[in-house]
Amino acid sequence: MATAAKPTTPTQIVTIDDVRAAHARIRDSIVRTPTLISRTLSALTGATIYLKFENLQFTAAYKERGALNTLLQLSDEAKARGVIAASAGNHAQGLAYHANRLGVPATIVMPTNTPTVKVVQTEGHGATVVLHGNTFDAAYAHARVLEAERGYTFVHPFDDVRVIAGQGTVAIEMLEDVPGIDMLVVPIGGGGLISGMATVARAADHPIEIVGVEAELFPSMYNRVRGTDMPCAGDTLAEGIAVKEPGVVTSRMVEALVDDIVLVSERSLEEAVSLLLQIEKTVVEGAGAAGLAAMLANKERFAGKTVGVVLCGGNIDTRLLANVLLRDLARSGRLARLRIRLQDQPGALYNVARIFDQERVNILELAHQRIFTNLPAKGLSLDVECETRDRAHLDRLLTALETAAYEVKLIELA
Repeated sequence: MATAAKPTTPTQIVTIDDVRAAHARIRDSIVRTPTLISRTLSALTGATIYLKFENLQFTAAYKERGALNTLLQLSDEAKARGVIAASAGNHAQGLAYHANRLGVPATIVMPTNTPTVKVVQTEGHGATVVLHGNTFDAAYAHARVLEAERGYTFVHPFDDVRVIAGQGTVAIEMLEDVPGIDMLVVPIGGGGLISGMATVARAADHPIEIVGVEAELFPSMYNRVRGTDMPCAGDTLAEGIAVKEPGVVTSRMVEALVDDIVLVSERSLEEAVSLLLQIEKTVVEGAGAAGLAAMLANKERFAGKTVGVVLCGGNIDTRLLANVLLRDLARSGRLARLRIRLQDQPGALYNVARIFDQERVNILELAHQRIFTNLPAKGLSLDVECETRDRAHLDRLLTALETAAYEVKLIELA
């Protein structure tokens, strides 16, 4: 249940003036990403949805804003010594890119199991990558050791007032472009983005409700604010917001300024990623789709509102994206796997294939199973992967097979 909009309180650490100053500082060096209405998604949810395309930043994520705002406030001496961060994601690339552009040496500590593509991308932005430990915590601890030993300036991915102010510039631009927004839906990882955006929203000339979104598998800020103790673990599509411990500064700001936090399932995240590609022709990572996922899963919560949704990042592995899209096609009935019981005799495959032809269903792949089955020795199991127009078309195929006296089972995703 949503609560009434919270006023700015003395616990607020970052002010609207901080965010405005950050925007003046960074705006000439970042992409002024568009805020555009999505008429199709609005019709699907019952709200008026405006999307902020932060996946169009040069490094494909909003993280550039906070990193750049921090870099620009360093002393000449600190810039000469260099900066360091612990990250295997968007913060690493955003910091590396702008540090290189400004001539500031950057070192990024990553876990040893970081995908090679992320290491290469970060090095491609001019950073020195140090691989250490098997977890983020180990990489973070080593980064702090290097900070002390070498005099680097540590740039935190979210728990820093300069970073928070930089991230808040997203809301400055959204409200300039669409002043009528009355709700912001923002992904929460460590809390930097929503803290900065909430600061801007509370300074607006009309009430704006602020709703945070976390993956069900990593409800860390939800636990902190609600006093719950749900586990934070699992293999989530929204890896960019898979944070076990939110920031100290950001937790205080979220508790003071944010109205509600919604948790979303992995299935909702997959659906949102797929819809954004199909409808808006834009690629987002799981975290970037979290806001839309919350709206699709809780339509009554957002109906009638004019909602600003941040597509906070677009760095998703292409193979993972392909899997998400194929799984969505399977759930919608456009791809299907059928298990059909046949007699092991000449013409059996031909006869069942004729039904697929009559129903105009495209067969993609076939697999016979004679040995590893509990059917009688003269029986076989046939798995058919096929492509249909929609769920109704698939249902017509199933009916035709059953009418022809075939025993058929649809293999469905969870």
